Amino acid sequence: MNLWWWILAAAAIAYATKMVGYLVPSAWLESPWVLRLSSTVTVGLLAALVMTNTFVSGTAVVLDARMVALAAAAGALVLRAPFLLVVVIGAAAAALARLIG
Repeated sequence: MNLWWWILAAAAIAYATKMVGYLVPSAWLESPWVLRLSSTVTVGLLAALVMTNTFVSGTAVVLDARMVALAAAAGALVLRAPFLLVVVIGAAAAALARLIG
């Protein structure tokens, strides 16, 4: 089967999922347990994505400049730096770690 059929099928499924979301009654979405679950799942997925992108390369766990960048960005966040500065500090730390290592 052609790759474009798979891409179109995935797009159709994503669109259908989005449309089904509009059919859910608002009373269900305003329930306290749904709000708590959605905030918890969002934070967990974001944390998993950050950790995966930081420590995994292909199928191997690696420790490289990305770990230094994450630590520097986390430090900038703890010091309440603006988001753009956090990004710049993380990028500068990664560049410096790659230059040294």
